[in-house]
Amino acid sequence: MDKGLKDHGWTYVNIDDTWQGKRGGPFRAIQGNEKFPDMKGMCDAIHAMGLKVGIYSTPWMTSYAGYIGGSSNDPSGSWTKGAKREFGKYSFASNDAKQWAAWGIDYLKYDWRPLDIPHVREMAEALAASGRDIVYSLSNTALYDHAAPYARLSNCWRTTGDIRDVWDLGDRSGQKFPQGLVDIMSYHAQWQPFSGPGHYNDPDMLVVGKVGWGKLRPTHLTPNEQYTHISLWCLLCSPLLIGCDMAQLDDFTLNLLTNDEVLEVNQDPLGKQAARVAKEGELEVWAKDMSDGSKAVGLFNRGELEAKVTARFSALGLSGQQSVRDLWRQKDLGTFDSEFSAPVPRHGVVLIKLSPAK
Repeated sequence: MDKGLKDHGWTYVNIDDTWQGKRGGPFRAIQGNEKFPDMKGMCDAIHAMGLKVGIYSTPWMTSYAGYIGGSSNDPSGSWTKGAKREFGKYSFASNDAKQWAAWGIDYLKYDWRPLDIPHVREMAEALAASGRDIVYSLSNTALYDHAAPYARLSNCWRTTGDIRDVWDLGDRSGQKFPQGLVDIMSYHAQWQPFSGPGHYNDPDMLVVGKVGWGKLRPTHLTPNEQYTHISLWCLLCSPLLIGCDMAQLDDFTLNLLTNDEVLEVNQDPLGKQAARVAKEGELEVWAKDMSDGSKAVGLFNRGELEAKVTARFSALGLSGQQSVRDLWRQKDLGTFDSEFSAPVPRHGVVLIKLSPAK
């Protein structure tokens, strides 16, 4: 709260894996463990701050971190440590959804692999019957052939393997762990037709600031790469999930997360994911239709040297003079005919907004 993120639209406080205790309570649902002894009280306190609450689960018997999941081989729902990461004979999706609604949960990360449609549908129906509006987020490594039912049954779905704070790991499949920015950028483009209001492609969390899988450390992404990361995620209409230590936000990271003109690109109500409209070697142009008729455009340089990147208005479906605004610098750049060019640093971006000149 003291960082002011709430004033820039950051709303959800999400608990990931390891909150789970034993199954019980009035719904025979997963209860919080000793770290989370009062889930209802916690939700009430977070809601009183004007924020929302997210939770984690899996349809497997055991989660990735080794905690109780949403199914069991015992009809009572009992679980023992060491149970396999596989589906049990008995599902407790409905029980758990009712409990989350009673606590006041607003968001569910539902995590397993592969994301088969029967289990996606089962939880979708359980949440719909719970009596509470809960964002339904699927994780992880969605199957492209299932994109249409994901979009119909859930609110967002992880399109790739887990992200790491590196530029390029050389995997363009979307199916391996981990993946860097360029890997995700390359694979994610094909999902564009399935994004729209209420259902979004999710390329994983933001890896800026102090991150780590075990011991925290500053992100390995350079400043230019971090600008690219945030710009691309905003153009993609991706769910924006902060993956760093909130208590150790430095001024640079806070600036990345609180530029309202950049965040507006992500939050635009049209909800249309950007498409890649031009590619020349390592230079790319991505464009996103905005609800006010303007275009948000990212000029990306994936190469190792600074280069000029050009956005041709004809490729963007635009004609006539366009006013250009630099969104990161929050500065008007003037009026341009037919195209806009800018020098873009190594692994960097220039993020602009194009509007018809008055």
